[in-house]
Amino acid sequence: MFPALAAGAVSASFLAWAVRGRSASVFGPSLWRGPRDRPTIALTFDDGPSEGTPQVLEILHRYGAPATFFQCGANVERLPSIAREIRAAGHEIGNHTQHHASLYLRSARFIEEEIVRAQEAIGAHTGAVPQWFRAPFGARWFGLRPVQARLRLTGVMWTVIGYDWKLKAEAVYERVSHNVSNGAILCLHDGRALSVRPDIGATVDALRRLVPDLLDRGYKFETLSRLLCPTK
Repeated sequence: MFPALAAGAVSASFLAWAVRGRSASVFGPSLWRGPRDRPTIALTFDDGPSEGTPQVLEILHRYGAPATFFQCGANVERLPSIAREIRAAGHEIGNHTQHHASLYLRSARFIEEEIVRAQEAIGAHTGAVPQWFRAPFGARWFGLRPVQARLRLTGVMWTVIGYDWKLKAEAVYERVSHNVSNGAILCLHDGRALSVRPDIGATVDALRRLVPDLLDRGYKFETLSRLLCPTK
């Protein structure tokens, strides 16, 4: 009985890691940080575009900081002009599914439809063809690998996540600032799932302080493609 329980516990722990472990690639290729040999980092934003995204873009423009935006297809369809503004400003666009639905315990068909529809919406409205994918809530599942392979998508988790959807700006700043290192991928949010006119004040306020602070510390901001594929 006890060996069976132990085996079950190990299996459950492995599955939990496979689903949400930032270094796990069980369900498809996935990365969570870039090279440690140079002081470059990547700012990434999930859940957009939203009505608050232009505030994020203004800060990034002010400091010449490129970023990667993981967009939800439904938000792109609702705010196509903002989605296009992101690309026009020189930022990169990634796939964050169509409806920001958790892929955990979902069918392979559901997973495929969510990712394909987002890929199509982003392409139709911005002209971009995402090569990076981030699962909502960082939760992956069976059926993801073949979709990533067909669409040539690589999964991306994060090195540091700001919890900016629930923490105040000061706490977001402290959390990210204190955990940055060479090659770090930073995860913030320029939307709140599919909310209309979401309050992203904590994100914006933290970003106003975070970007110049990290530049002063000698870090350089890059898109994910530049950070993860520096020779391309």
